[in-house]
Amino acid sequence: MDETMISKKTVLALAFVATMLFAATAMAQEKEILHPWSGQRLNAEGQAELQRIIDSAHDPDLRWPDFAPYKAEVKDFYAHTGSALGWIRDRKPTPQAQAMIELLVQSDHKGLVPEDYDASRWPARLQRLQGSADDKDLADFDVAMTVSAMRYLRALHTGRVNPKTLGLQLDIDGRKYDQGAFVYDKLISANDPAAAVKTVEPAFQGYLRTLDALHRYREFSKVDTGKPMQVPAKAIAPGGTYADLPRLSLLLQLVGDLPANAQVNPNSTAYQGALVEAVKSYQLRHGKLPDGHLKADLIKEMNIPLTQRVRQIELTLERWRWLSHSFPQPPVVVNLPEFKLQTYDENHQVALRKTVIVGKAYGHKSPVFEKEMKYVVFRPYWEVTPTIQRAEIVPHVEKDRNYIAAKNFEVVTGEGKVVTDGAISDQVLAGLKSGHLRVRQKPGPTNSLGLVKLIFPNDDNVYLHGTEAPQLFANEQRDLSHGCIRVQQPADLAAWALRHNPGWNLERVQAMMNGTQDNVTVTLEKPIPVLILYGTVAVDEKNKVFFFDDVYGYDKQLDEALKKGYPYPTA
Repeated sequence: MDETMISKKTVLALAFVATMLFAATAMAQEKEILHPWSGQRLNAEGQAELQRIIDSAHDPDLRWPDFAPYKAEVKDFYAHTGSALGWIRDRKPTPQAQAMIELLVQSDHKGLVPEDYDASRWPARLQRLQGSADDKDLADFDVAMTVSAMRYLRALHTGRVNPKTLGLQLDIDGRKYDQGAFVYDKLISANDPAAAVKTVEPAFQGYLRTLDALHRYREFSKVDTGKPMQVPAKAIAPGGTYADLPRLSLLLQLVGDLPANAQVNPNSTAYQGALVEAVKSYQLRHGKLPDGHLKADLIKEMNIPLTQRVRQIELTLERWRWLSHSFPQPPVVVNLPEFKLQTYDENHQVALRKTVIVGKAYGHKSPVFEKEMKYVVFRPYWEVTPTIQRAEIVPHVEKDRNYIAAKNFEVVTGEGKVVTDGAISDQVLAGLKSGHLRVRQKPGPTNSLGLVKLIFPNDDNVYLHGTEAPQLFANEQRDLSHGCIRVQQPADLAAWALRHNPGWNLERVQAMMNGTQDNVTVTLEKPIPVLILYGTVAVDEKNKVFFFDDVYGYDKQLDEALKKGYPYPTA
């Protein structure tokens, strides 16, 4: 091989190496520009300030200085950056920082409190960085940005208050994610920080409609006069007169119950026509029987300031965020204050909507939790709980030894062997008092559970079931049970639950309920998520907003917890 050929090959090889080195250098430079690690490096004084704040989990420059619940995540974030700043580049806030500040300042759009995220402090911080800020100022700004962003993300993803601290059985701990990694990977270099933030929020249509309702009711509260209406001494029926009818008309038109084009004489006190229909609409939206009568309690309800309705919506948004954000199967959802059950199809549309009776507000509250329905039982026994047996059954038996027979009960051993279904002897009564014997109600139309129950195993022994007293579904206030949830027309729900079980339809369900086989258990082919919730606001598919009484006092409890500010109860 001649020297010329060697020289050409050498030149080509060197050219190839040079090209590769150039490309690698260019990629490294591009990475240096785009990767979060290209954030601002600090001098020794700034680095010491950064480390001091992280180690102490305390930043006096914050509205809520203590960020101990976020200490590990903040530390993890700066480990990802290699102790470089995440929100500062070339000694100036990054576009992502500017975008996040805008989100924090407008966090009230999400039902949150902007001052929790230092809304009023960001202008001064930004102004400080416009001048000759030292590295300590840069470190202070960056940590404030990191902590505020994490607080905001957590609030949107799982809420601010851990529901367990309020005695509820919803588990948000299993849904928490690595915020240090999220802020580093998804946020500080995001092209669209708002879109990145949106991925942590619930995607339910109900949640999104509730956000929209928040905006509307905020606007209503700004223009409403808030003038209270006269509470009538006795109910005013359609055709009667009411002195505050002009004010009533304005309120109903503002919130959408009275159409904007309705013909109403602004000076008339005659209660009739479109106004009556508007009042019925208002009653329906507030959990009242829509009879159109202007009763004292209805006018008191209407006198509640719209700012308080705004607060109800904010509290309901907090509760939405406590839930799992996705489910393997469409869920069954029971909203306790609404006294309603809904099921959903695979397209997230409502498949069934049923009226329910829930646990009594005093002593027998239905629990709030997420469980999994696994069984349907036709013509079930009612296994009386030890608490009900001690508090209710035994006192009745002491007064009337034939009570067990009259109510279609029977006394059984712990193994389920029948002892008697007749008159109760002293010996059997003693066994009932001690708990060695227990009571159950025989299957059939008079059974307190009705003819079907749907089981989602839980420590509270709560389930969905029918009832022998369907007339109670017509009551306006329906917290009447011992904790279980009675469902109107339960055959429809049972057929829906069994829709994946071959051969099961509504006709077969009804045949089993009205047949002769007792206590027949059918295992669901696909377990179904069950959510028992508590929300005093609901927004339907037509964006109609419904408000309900705080029947268990849970809104008041949550409101008090939120008013305390950070650090909110987290464990």
